[in-house]
Amino acid sequence: MTTATTGARFPEPYRGDGGGANLADILERVLDKGIVIAGDIRINLLDIELLTIKLRLIVASIDKAKEMGIDWWEDDPALSSGARRKQLAQENAELKSRLAELEEAVEGERS
Repeated sequence: MTTATTGARFPEPYRGDGGGANLADILERVLDKGIVIAGDIRINLLDIELLTIKLRLIVASIDKAKEMGIDWWEDDPALSSGARRKQLAQENAELKSRLAELEEAVEGERS
């Protein structure tokens, strides 16, 4: 009685004979080309926003993302300290303007 053995039949990338791509090669290709996954989930009830979930996933080098025109992290106050400072400066300017208007209104009532 003889037993025949057959080799495992794996797809080309999974063979251990060096013919397939290794993880470093795959990662290099992904970073060079880039992968972007983006989406928003909003749940509204009678025009009242109950829940908003923003999903943003970029697997790319920063240079490649900017080349693709993706730079939302630079303007998002939750992700960028520069954007946060810009937003706070804008809010501060608006509050100063409103305060000046209120002070003028109070001065006008006093006269």
